[in-house]
Amino acid sequence: MAAVWQQVLAVDARYNAYRTPTFPQFRTQYIRRRSQLLRENAKAGHPPALRRQYLRLRGQLLGQRYGPLSEARAYSNSIVRSSRTTLDRMEDFEDDPRALGARGHRRSVSRGSYQLQAQMNRAVYEDRPPGSVVPTSAAEASRAMAGDTSLSENYAFAGMYHVFDQHVDEAVPRVRFNDDRHRLACCSLDGSISLCQLVPAPPTVLRVLRGHTRGVSDFAWSLSNDILVSTSLDATMRIWASDDGRCIREIPDPDGAELLCCTFQPVNNNLTVVGNAKQNLHVVNISTGKKVKGGSSKLTGRVLALSFDAPGRLLWAGDDRGSVFSFLFDMATGKLTKAKRLVVHEGSPVTSISARSWVSREARDPSLLINACLNKLLLYRVVDNEGTLQLKRSFPIEQSSHPVRSIFCPLMSFRQGACVVTGSEDMCVHFFDVERAAKAAVNKLQGHSAPVLDVSFNCDESLLASSDASGMVIVWRREQK
Repeated sequence: MAAVWQQVLAVDARYNAYRTPTFPQFRTQYIRRRSQLLRENAKAGHPPALRRQYLRLRGQLLGQRYGPLSEARAYSNSIVRSSRTTLDRMEDFEDDPRALGARGHRRSVSRGSYQLQAQMNRAVYEDRPPGSVVPTSAAEASRAMAGDTSLSENYAFAGMYHVFDQHVDEAVPRVRFNDDRHRLACCSLDGSISLCQLVPAPPTVLRVLRGHTRGVSDFAWSLSNDILVSTSLDATMRIWASDDGRCIREIPDPDGAELLCCTFQPVNNNLTVVGNAKQNLHVVNISTGKKVKGGSSKLTGRVLALSFDAPGRLLWAGDDRGSVFSFLFDMATGKLTKAKRLVVHEGSPVTSISARSWVSREARDPSLLINACLNKLLLYRVVDNEGTLQLKRSFPIEQSSHPVRSIFCPLMSFRQGACVVTGSEDMCVHFFDVERAAKAAVNKLQGHSAPVLDVSFNCDESLLASSDASGMVIVWRREQK
């Protein structure tokens, strides 16, 4: 039932750029109201055939008014692969009884040796289908407690909780919750960062951090949530106090190049790693504003993505030439030692890397999730202590030119399966079960009118935020029983 109203909303969203093109606030208000009305209508219990008929008629009417859907583009200068209409893509989910959510979770933990666990996993993987993970007695017990159900019910969403439009008409490349489940931040190519509060209602923009003179490419929260670090195309990184929005420090890039990505060292938040357009990585001490001696290295292209493992001893970096490098990080000195290189695909930019020590509750299985402009989301296994990667499986998405990002879901479920979420150039948010050998798609959220660039769950997975190339940020609310 929910799938059809999401498809109607998606059709409306794709034509939304043609409504009052000089009045973007109206367009946002319109899509919010449509979401509210469609959710209310979905509760009326209309027959599926009637709902599908309405969907077809709605698409025909909008097509007559604005032109065929395949020609509708929110931004003509965006290089997006054309895709077929989405009017019939979600039929498999429409009357699925598992679309009503219930959940039980346990936080992931990380310990032990990559190499030892990889050897144990390889021995068992030979006898299991592709994409499976290693069973344990504890996991089987938890699965029995949960009724051996799939992830579909875990990741059903009740619709849009809120739409933020303060960055309209400029891309929002990054959106992130902090450990407070109701605090969200997003950065924009308009040069600013917004801090948003989702509860109590109504959601509000607490403050906008301004100071960068060009677009903000990336940012990261500190562990204590009181500091943000941001990188910009103006060749500087800035340190911000989240409580009052003050810029504590401005640090120029050592090479004077555009800064494209950043991440905190997970154990020592006094150290931040940044990547720039001159193919260099630098470890920077944010207290002194100086780069760390021995903490620099060169890649084969512009550095677009960074991710540490949970202990902070391994760092992966991806560039726009299609390579992923692993580095050993010296916890005492901040020194980087280049370890391994993987060519994902020559010439295909690596736009996102996410590391996870436990993919599911089945067993410890260190993994990397990678987007690389290949129209695929890639899942790699980490096979040793130097960060060597082995392709585990891939999932179909649309990504050929935009800097799309993906994430592992933050909680480990008592139910069978393990979920990852990604943006896509087809303007949808996709959910995949990495354990399911066939038909891995779990859910798809429709409502954006431009390529979806980033996704972020809050800590208890009750809310999901997604941002797109038109500057819209949608917060989705998970269904509650």
